[in-house]
Amino acid sequence: MFQDRVMLTPKDILEKEFKFDARGYRPQEVDKFLDDVINDYEELFSIIRDYEKEKKELIDENIRLKQEVRNARTKLDVLREASNDNVSNADLLRRISNLEKIIYGEK
Repeated sequence: MFQDRVMLTPKDILEKEFKFDARGYRPQEVDKFLDDVINDYEELFSIIRDYEKEKKELIDENIRLKQEVRNARTKLDVLREASNDNVSNADLLRRISNLEKIIYGEK
């Protein structure tokens, strides 16, 4: 994942030893190391922003898909009820037709 984008590990930072100069640590070496730390922090923050953006997109997509599932279930329930009603209506029409034949006689 991000291990290929970040140079330093926490262990690298902890175990970093600088060489001494006549007046202490070598400033160029310390500056270069701090530049590496800064670059890694910037890269990590970039990675975090990317993941947060991806997470938000996935949450939005999840919400949209849940709404689609809800709508599909509602439509399916309506279709099931409609098909049951059609069968009932057909039965009613047949019964009415039979009653009319009985009352008015067959033609």
